[in-house]
Amino acid sequence: MDLGTYVGDLQRQLAAAANGGTEETRVAAERLVTQLDAAVRVVLLDALSAAAGEITRDLAPGSVDLRLRGREVDLVVSAPSADPGAEDRPAAAADLDDTSTSRTTLRLPDALKAQVDEAAAADGVSVNAWLVRAVASALQPRQRRAAHRNRSGGDSFAGWAR
Repeated sequence: MDLGTYVGDLQRQLAAAANGGTEETRVAAERLVTQLDAAVRVVLLDALSAAAGEITRDLAPGSVDLRLRGREVDLVVSAPSADPGAEDRPAAAADLDDTSTSRTTLRLPDALKAQVDEAAAADGVSVNAWLVRAVASALQPRQRRAAHRNRSGGDSFAGWAR
């Protein structure tokens, strides 16, 4: 979620409110608006963090995490595992034959490539290994994919709620 949208909205609303005042009021509001970005971001992060904490208390043993990546904020929902004793295993790792491989060229849009790089880094694997897992997972029967999602800790949701 890009907090810049909300910071910009607040800045525009403050500037619009100052338009009804004197010239001195408008100048003061203009100065304030330019300095508002960092303070509003901190307040929004505090509010999102408090909301994630409240939701986590109600969702236990699941959780909601607030993750900051640069200037972006993600809310990550982790549902409780359906089978607490299940170990995390790479998707279809036992089914893949490591001795024979095929080389394939894949052209991804830059934005998608960046997301793949981040996901692979978060999982601690190479981009190639991450893509192999993603393809293997996509080719698994529907029921096995659902079971794997539950074992791995849940789905991710990003966005803004009102």
